[in-house]
Amino acid sequence: MSERHMQIGEVAERTGLSLRTMRHYEDVGLVSPSARSKGGFRLYTEDDVERLMVIRRMKPLDFSLEEMRDLLEITDRLGDVDDPPAGDELERLRRRLDSYREQADARCEKLRSRLAMAEEFAGTLRERLEDSRPSPS
Repeated sequence: MSERHMQIGEVAERTGLSLRTMRHYEDVGLVSPSARSKGGFRLYTEDDVERLMVIRRMKPLDFSLEEMRDLLEITDRLGDVDDPPAGDELERLRRRLDSYREQADARCEKLRSRLAMAEEFAGTLRERLEDSRPSPS
């Protein structure tokens, strides 16, 4: 059974990424469409969508394109069923993956802290707005 292919517009809609962003990720080597139609249109698979979602989830945590590329290489290698890593290579890949997990956890905590400050600020503005309302006569 052949794998279902999607055109770039459908994938953009599913991932929430713009066509321009998806083309940029292709240009910098983060993700490539699995195939092209006879007319030259990019065709993507579910695996391509998953890869784009990993990239999308890394973006708000300010991972660089190089870090994204490195993480994708790690996960590709760890998921290689034809030639699975073993021994020292497996352990090295797991350590690198754990390092990214630690970075993601730390960056999430930083974002939670910034969000709490932003919500506190918005609350202060709401209070000041309420305090500035004219009292009913």
